[in-house]
Amino acid sequence: MKQKVHFQHLGSLRYKDAWDYQEKLLQENVLIKTKLRELQDSDKGAEAASGLITKNHLLFVEHPPVFTLGKSGDMNNVLMSEAHLSKMGIDFFKINRGGDITFHGPGQLVGYPIFDLENFYTDIGKYLRNIEEVMILTLNDYGLKGERSPGETGVWLDPDKKGKERKICAIGVRTSRWITMHGFALNVNTDLNYFNMIVPCGIQGKQVTSLEKELDQKLDIREVEQRVRSNFEKVFDVEMVSDPS
Repeated sequence: MKQKVHFQHLGSLRYKDAWDYQEKLLQENVLIKTKLRELQDSDKGAEAASGLITKNHLLFVEHPPVFTLGKSGDMNNVLMSEAHLSKMGIDFFKINRGGDITFHGPGQLVGYPIFDLENFYTDIGKYLRNIEEVMILTLNDYGLKGERSPGETGVWLDPDKKGKERKICAIGVRTSRWITMHGFALNVNTDLNYFNMIVPCGIQGKQVTSLEKELDQKLDIREVEQRVRSNFEKVFDVEMVSDPS
């Protein structure tokens, strides 16, 4: 039987609200896993534990402009002061995912899988490569060749052509008890000028791009979302179940 993934589209939501919601879903799963372990260690055994199952979630969202800095990120990669960003109406958060600095904003598809990897495989590297594969398949749907860049998580165009490397999807995750949070940001119709305020992902001398820039036209972001969702089902071999938003 395929794993079920509960899908929700959160619409446009401030970053902190989405972060808090992810934490809530993660902690619900952690509590279930704690209870399961307690039951397995008690004389109540497997029968009492049979109804307890962790839930996999996939959240889609667009954020108002925000910069987020991962736990190993370097503040020097933020080229504006926090006070200046605040005056411009841009939020800034230091967060608990891997990776460095990135931007989220309108026209960008942000996805947060809250997956219990013990339902799939306990391999973070494989999980990251599979998210990349979802994005590569999606870009292929639009006639673009998305690729990996050795040692750099995310999806790129022309990563092996010096001076032409362009990042189109950033990925950064956190896990607790094999439960994931945070995820990916695919530039669809994103205003790329925001990336001039940072050193994106802490990588010097490389460009950032979007589907709109590469295809020279605005895209229907809902159509892109549907393709990403379909490719998630394909790569992770799951069944999406839509939850009310």
